[in-house]
Amino acid sequence: MTFRLYPLLVLLCHGSEGVCPPMCICVSDTAGCSSCGLTKLPQSLPTYSVILDLSHNYLSWLGVGSFKKMPKLEKLLLTHNELVSLDEGVFTNASSLRYLDLSSNKLRVVEQHYFQGLWKLEELLLFNNKITQLEAGMLNGLSSLKKAYFSLNQITYFPFFSITDHSHPFMSMLDLSSNRLSRLPWVDVKALPMLVQRGLYLHNNSLICDCSMYSVFWHWDLRGYETLRDFTEEHTCTIYGNTRSFVRFLRQPRFFRNCTVEKPMSLPVTVFLSKLTVTEGEMVRLDCETSLSSRDLSFAWLTPSKLYITQTSINDTLMNLFPNGTLDIQATKVNDSGLYMCTAQDMKHALNATREVNVTVVLPQTETFNTGYTTLIACMLSMLFIFVYLYLTPCRCSCCTQPGPRSVFSSSRRSHHRSQSSKRVAFMEPMLTEEKPEWPPTS
Repeated sequence: MTFRLYPLLVLLCHGSEGVCPPMCICVSDTAGCSSCGLTKLPQSLPTYSVILDLSHNYLSWLGVGSFKKMPKLEKLLLTHNELVSLDEGVFTNASSLRYLDLSSNKLRVVEQHYFQGLWKLEELLLFNNKITQLEAGMLNGLSSLKKAYFSLNQITYFPFFSITDHSHPFMSMLDLSSNRLSRLPWVDVKALPMLVQRGLYLHNNSLICDCSMYSVFWHWDLRGYETLRDFTEEHTCTIYGNTRSFVRFLRQPRFFRNCTVEKPMSLPVTVFLSKLTVTEGEMVRLDCETSLSSRDLSFAWLTPSKLYITQTSINDTLMNLFPNGTLDIQATKVNDSGLYMCTAQDMKHALNATREVNVTVVLPQTETFNTGYTTLIACMLSMLFIFVYLYLTPCRCSCCTQPGPRSVFSSSRRSHHRSQSSKRVAFMEPMLTEEKPEWPPTS
């Protein structure tokens, strides 16, 4: 009876945490339900799952609180499904989500309520959908967002004004490539945080050739942004909106000779390079001295971990940014090694300058093993052992000799031993047994 009840008890215990659906594979903190032919979400999923893979299925709808019983969920894969829209409150009680992949679906509009409550979300993948409209508040509340992918859609407008240093302090990449963008609000684009501008992908769009557009890309190319260098051939613009007449404006700048590109946006002035090596645990103070002489400057630092630091966004107790641009690191670690870049901006004269400091943090040096001292000690010990061997010979005094029977030849042999002592030759005296004469003698 006990053996029959045991499987039932185990099932009930696991049922409280969600049972792995029979078509899925559940391993430790991962639930894999990919390519299972699902048309709706399984009713029961392991509540302890950190990773949930629902890709390559036929899901077309997700209801309110679809993942409310999975508070530990951090990575959700919904790519290659049939999703057309998301209900409000889909991600209720899923605030731990950091990675959300909704690529290769049939989404048409990204509404502002889609990602409510996902304040820990770091990566959002929406490429290869059928998106034509993005609501202005769709990214509101995503304060931890670092990367957003909107490529391979039909987007004609993007609300650049919704991305600021305050709302998205960690955002470093925005992919809008391969869409239908023709005219962009370049004033809003130039107002984007410098980290977002550096990671903004706009190639393979239908941009209309004009001086405002060329001015922005001209300065980005001057700064060496990899988003342009990696896709030089794919950056094109159309003449008067005619898709058949396009110009690779990074390769053919002669078409824009009449454009003024000197002061439409902040120009880089001078880059100061320096190197610094410190020991782990030491305090480091990095200055932001540039060629700009204005007193009304704003400063921002970019750390090796792609952390964008300003006086309003810094929340690290181990780092402090002073009004003069100096970055103070209280106790350095080996992981702090890398390139630190400070940007000083003069908004009044539309100028900026950067300073780069390559910091190397090394471990504290240990005392080296000195072979000279050890050799000297070894020699002294060897000499000591030699002296012990030569001078501390076995004791030959009478007090140390063992008592034994006296021999009739002892006196003669002892005198002979004295005569031979100068030759340092030792003789072993035979142990003779002498018969004691009887007394009185018998007649």
